[in-house]
Amino acid sequence: MRLAGGAAVTANGLTGRVYSSNAPSAAGEPAYVLLHGIGVSHRYLARLHVELAQGADGQGQQAEGADGQGQQAEGADQGAAVYSFDLPGFGGTPRPGRQVTVGEYAAFVAAVLAERGVESCIAVGHSMGAQFAVELSLQAPGLVIRTVLMGPVVDSARRSAAWHVLALTRDALFSEPPSTNAVVFTDYFRAGMRWYLTELPVMMQYPLDVRIRGVGQPVLVLRGGRDPIARRPWCEHLSAQAPDGAFAEMPGHGHVVQETAAGDVARLIRRWAGTAAEGSPAAGGSTA
Repeated sequence: MRLAGGAAVTANGLTGRVYSSNAPSAAGEPAYVLLHGIGVSHRYLARLHVELAQGADGQGQQAEGADGQGQQAEGADQGAAVYSFDLPGFGGTPRPGRQVTVGEYAAFVAAVLAERGVESCIAVGHSMGAQFAVELSLQAPGLVIRTVLMGPVVDSARRSAAWHVLALTRDALFSEPPSTNAVVFTDYFRAGMRWYLTELPVMMQYPLDVRIRGVGQPVLVLRGGRDPIARRPWCEHLSAQAPDGAFAEMPGHGHVVQETAAGDVARLIRRWAGTAAEGSPAAGGSTA
């Protein structure tokens, strides 16, 4: 799935693309900010984007189907404001002329959100996007009020590029449907091997389990039960390292859980965000 519209954005010398649904609420409700991982684009987050934009009542924002036409649901009661990105170098955006750090990607997102008047948000990152979400939470604690890490990398006990290639292959062969693999590997092709390999060391070297200790906001670590990349012990370790962490799992799903279980993931995030806001224990354990 591809979201309709989208606007080219430039900040801090980097150019990407942002897709937005609904306007920030006048009541100050937080927006959702969805951050993709290495090699891919907003497309594998598009289903989750639409689910969050629709809200619990199923009304909300446009998506672009196979026919290329945007579809807008009717109704005055819209869901949350949602922002998805094609980060610089990915999704057909211009490749920077140098390696870009996790912190620079986070600063790019923060600058774009500031230009759009976003005052508070829930940062939702997948895979390497979890690194961007953590760094955004550290850089802009007044902006990010909660943080969701889906399929986070890199497992400190598996800090090997070769291991990740094998785990990615295993996930594609045994845990993902063909439609999801088509989205992911098409995006890899668009990004190109050269840019992927340029950013791979950045991903591999980022100490997520150390950096998360400084995140004061509530953190939810979420994985698919069949994810060989973000293994359960690693995800539980991350949630324990966060000062206010919680862990949840979607049984039967692989690494790209937000694509294959978008509705369930959106409901879980909304429920967790509500309990975190109330100061009660966040969702833990397994979720069907």
